[in-house]
Amino acid sequence: MCGIVGAVAQRNIIDVLVEGLRRLEYRGYDSCGFAVVQNNALVRARTTERVADLAEQGKLLQGSLGIAHTRWATHGKPDTHNAHPHFSHDLIGLVHNGIIENYEELREELKSAGYQFVSQTDTEVIAHLIHHLYTHQAQQNLDLAVRMALPRLHGAYAIAVICKDSPDLLVGARVGSPLVLAFGENENFLASDALAVAEHAKQMVYLEEGDVAVLSHSNVKITNAAGEILTREKKPVPEQAVAVDLGPYQHFMQKEIFEQPRAIADTISNVESVGAHLFGATEEQFNQLEGVLMLACGTSYYAASTAKYWIESIAKVPVQVEIASEYRYRDTVPNAKNLVVVVSQSGETADTLAALRHAKALGHTQSLAVCNVATSAMVRETNFAFLTHAGTEIGVASTKAFTTQLAGLYLLALSLAKVKKRLSLADEQLALHQLRHLPAAIHAVLALEPQIMAWSQSFAKCENALFLGRGLHYPIALEGALKLKEISYIHAEAYPAGELKHGPLALVTEQMPVVTVAPNDALLEKLKSNMQEVKARGGKLYVFADADTQIASSDGIQVIRMPEHYGHLSPILHVLPLQLLAYHTACARGTDVDKPRNLAKSVTVE
Repeated sequence: MCGIVGAVAQRNIIDVLVEGLRRLEYRGYDSCGFAVVQNNALVRARTTERVADLAEQGKLLQGSLGIAHTRWATHGKPDTHNAHPHFSHDLIGLVHNGIIENYEELREELKSAGYQFVSQTDTEVIAHLIHHLYTHQAQQNLDLAVRMALPRLHGAYAIAVICKDSPDLLVGARVGSPLVLAFGENENFLASDALAVAEHAKQMVYLEEGDVAVLSHSNVKITNAAGEILTREKKPVPEQAVAVDLGPYQHFMQKEIFEQPRAIADTISNVESVGAHLFGATEEQFNQLEGVLMLACGTSYYAASTAKYWIESIAKVPVQVEIASEYRYRDTVPNAKNLVVVVSQSGETADTLAALRHAKALGHTQSLAVCNVATSAMVRETNFAFLTHAGTEIGVASTKAFTTQLAGLYLLALSLAKVKKRLSLADEQLALHQLRHLPAAIHAVLALEPQIMAWSQSFAKCENALFLGRGLHYPIALEGALKLKEISYIHAEAYPAGELKHGPLALVTEQMPVVTVAPNDALLEKLKSNMQEVKARGGKLYVFADADTQIASSDGIQVIRMPEHYGHLSPILHVLPLQLLAYHTACARGTDVDKPRNLAKSVTVE
């Protein structure tokens, strides 16, 4: 992984490739490169620097057929030799997202056939395999050679392939990793994300599992691995794929934090009443459910963990939340009458997709995706879906995708409660009123930014931090710690506040800031006792407290007062200052906020 761009045209496409990579930078990468056919030869440029460095190298090259890639290292360290594109005998050029699980076996086989490997990657195996088939079995037909190679590859992949003997032919294929085609005027494109090529096309096709695409400047053919012609529906380029300007903000993460009122408003804009219809289901289908199994990773897992409190409290339906990457590797007790809910920003998260498929294999028949991308694999593979309408999220550290997921999951809790006759009409109307007021409440919290900036100056000097929350707000503390880790590189951990005395209190010193989420809920007095435990050990408390909690700043306690308590929806408001704290701390430390080291935006490999 992490990003693929390909183009075939009747003009120089170097700028198209470079701009496409620039649009994919937000996904994270540690090297990048491109290759074109120039004067009947394959030429390439690769770097472990940023795309801007690649653009400088590109000024010396030109070509009307090319492929490009941003790489996030999996096999082999991030250096130029491991960067894509990979060549085989200067005849075949290839870029690849995903992981080939049987690459070691293929590598030994190809070595025995005389191939020499110059990288540590699994990707180079694909290039040599296609070359071997192209020269020995496919009668120098690139399309056929690629199709012959695919059954030999075990794992997940999206590939784009070119050959110096075919200067007007670009071949792509996908299994388990996304790939889209885009149609221009006498030119065609492929990419791992519509965002990369959106400005050059008005229509696109999302390739299905196992599809092979053969592109020239004037024609596109889609087949299966056997070469049988397939028909895929053309769709308009999503408007959100075009709009990626930073505007007046310093970073995309800051912009996206402040886009949350609009994102929440868009997510709930058409909600007049709650019920199964919001998710594309019938009342009968929801009423038959006995429980909910939620599968997610990272930030989405914390959204699911918050939803567990809502669904069990409001709908009285039991909920099990699983880390997707762990779920399918242990024995579980499936219940076919449970609703499987997968939560993902991209809808292409490899671990969550694999967990969904595993749940189906165990006999689960009802599934729901809460996702930000309508055309994603996750939405296509579930029975029901709820789209969050967060818009394009560029910053690797998720913000608006998280809060819109929470809004969607809260609607799920209300809908299950209504279907099961556990939500009165008055309570439904009150909940919807609070949801509609939520964007205004978010604006009020975002106005606290100057106070949070002042705190960030102290946090920037620390190397460790603790986050505390109780009940419904414990997952929010986890999310706050994750944000600080992701972009500032400060080691941060979150605990239920009641767990302090069972171990973590040993870490508390004057050098350990302790961030506390303190809403005015039923656990407030318990939380105050936990805070006193920190204060008694010399710890420094930084508290985000609702206005009526009667927690005041004093020696060892700094308080930022939230505008209002918001009941069940309080987690959405309380995560906002934690996002801002992480953001401004990272700025104070001078880290790359939008592209933190070692991380990718869309994790499409296991």
